[in-house]
Amino acid sequence: MSTAAVAAKMTLGKWAACAMTGVVIAGSLVGYGFYQDVLGIQTAHVDPDGWGDRPAQVDGVNNILLLGTDERAGEDAAYNDLNGIRPDVLVVVSIDVDQGGVTMVNLPRDTMVDIPPCDPGEEGEGWAGGVDQINHAMTYGGMDCQGNTVETVTGIHLDHLVLVDFAGFEQIVDSVGGIEMCVPEAIDDPKAHLTLEAGTQRLNGEQALGLARSRDSTETGSDLGRIENQQRMMGAILREVTSGDILTSPGNLAGFLDSVTDSLVTDDQFNNAKMAELAAAMREVDLGRMNMVTAPVMDYQPNPDKVELMEPDASELFSAVAAGELTEDPEEGSDDSDSSEEESGVEPSDVSLTLLNNTGIDGLGAQVEPLLAAEGFGVVGTGNPELRAPEATTVYHGAGLDGEAELLASALTGGAEVVEEPTLGDDLELVMGADWSGVSGVGGGGGEGSGGAGGDVLDGLETNSAAADKVSCD
Repeated sequence: MSTAAVAAKMTLGKWAACAMTGVVIAGSLVGYGFYQDVLGIQTAHVDPDGWGDRPAQVDGVNNILLLGTDERAGEDAAYNDLNGIRPDVLVVVSIDVDQGGVTMVNLPRDTMVDIPPCDPGEEGEGWAGGVDQINHAMTYGGMDCQGNTVETVTGIHLDHLVLVDFAGFEQIVDSVGGIEMCVPEAIDDPKAHLTLEAGTQRLNGEQALGLARSRDSTETGSDLGRIENQQRMMGAILREVTSGDILTSPGNLAGFLDSVTDSLVTDDQFNNAKMAELAAAMREVDLGRMNMVTAPVMDYQPNPDKVELMEPDASELFSAVAAGELTEDPEEGSDDSDSSEEESGVEPSDVSLTLLNNTGIDGLGAQVEPLLAAEGFGVVGTGNPELRAPEATTVYHGAGLDGEAELLASALTGGAEVVEEPTLGDDLELVMGADWSGVSGVGGGGGEGSGGAGGDVLDGLETNSAAADKVSCD
């Protein structure tokens, strides 16, 4: 399967979840001055003044580059021991302090970009400038070079950088008592040291780490497929932190902080005051306002194992993030988010459907099924069309199921054709066509975008919120 086919999946690495959770809690504690001298987060020197002409800042918006690595040299390694590593995950987190919105943009690590010149130093051999894989910038000049590269490529002003590694991820999950997840199918992946039965279960740190690393357990067997697994951990980790007794139990809190701070490196300007400010903003964010998207990419022609940014889609997405448009409150841009459901009186749980793939993209049905299930729709089967194979995405329905069909169509990015087919029974038939754009969610506006000033930019990209993570397999 082409990497471009899954590039628009809503994704977020486990590193983003852990790092932002750690920053929020650490910042909250700084506000009380209780753990100020105990956090012990390592820092790295970053000099944005040396990055040349920088994008403009937006008042009230803070952009943080999260870097994740699986190459830490031991539990007690210092930042300097990370010289020469290449981050596995790069996520730009845009936080609107005033309105409490968060947008996370994942940049696939194998994206080929123009890396600006980087000076040699203790953290790398330097780079004269030119096209290379985006995560190679870290090798050439550490976090400073990586930050400069991402800011230059995206045009998004970066306020801070955070590096988080695998070394503490297992301990982080264990410190919250594990995370409850739905494993749709049994997994046996020797490379990731992972064996799991199908069903809803609570994963310990070792199991969660294996799932985060596993490629063989994904439909595509690719890096982007692995990120799809990692994304589902986001809501689970945040829910455990916010709904359990971690924040109220000093013992549990201390253990959680130890595991988080052992895994973090920040830029040397990310001080206690800034953490406290961001923590205050993050406490006001509903998980439903924490939106995630992967930068649109396509196959890189000189090397199909790599990808490049898909234009103009990528530039439009980056421009909207840079302007702070995607973190605006969607209620300000639309007041009919639930109109389809309210008018018909039908709920997603009333809808059962067969999902058929006519896009030519192998395995797409298996990727879309959990997204529909997360919205409450019942997917009773997947496959390829035999009787009806329209070019455009179409919802077929039997007599008397107009409302169910319209509700399903409204949950799709760009909408869908709705056609009555008398031979069908109680189950709808959704045929994904060549114009398939993704699942925007019930109330997502169908062809109207996701709401807010930047909603149109997300048309054609599968976006979702941290609250949409599927936990139960029921």
